[in-house]
Amino acid sequence: MKKGILILASALAFSVVACKQNAADKVSNEEVAEAAERDAKVGEFPTMKFEEVEHDFGTINEGDIVRHTFKFTNEGKTPLVITNAKGSCGCTVPSYPKEPIAPGATSEMVVKFNSNGKPNQQTKTVTVTANTETGTEKIKIKASVTPKPKTEEAKS
Repeated sequence: MKKGILILASALAFSVVACKQNAADKVSNEEVAEAAERDAKVGEFPTMKFEEVEHDFGTINEGDIVRHTFKFTNEGKTPLVITNAKGSCGCTVPSYPKEPIAPGATSEMVVKFNSNGKPNQQTKTVTVTANTETGTEKIKIKASVTPKPKTEEAKS
């Protein structure tokens, strides 16, 4: 039984290896041209250029929810795709475009900051993950948050 399986496996292996078809005959000139064009673009990356990379909300009161719109342009030669944007804290929530941004096109990212429980000077970073050469871009927000007044119960 083992001998039969061994002979069958050998015959199968031999038939696969002994294939006389030329792989080059299966490739069309059109496919070669398409691959060459695609490979030429491999070194090209989109460039995410923000009008500003930091925004200062100034002085706000603790509990305020503030928003800022960061405008940016794709200065590269290929479409810009943002796959994620994450704040350095749960109090900082970015919203970003889900569709690709064409070369030369402008778009926006809105960053919302909830100052509840965040008194005094605050600086938060948003990390944007995209198909740029570095893979990530960073923008910042900051604010001076005036603490809520202490209540009589909290003082005791």
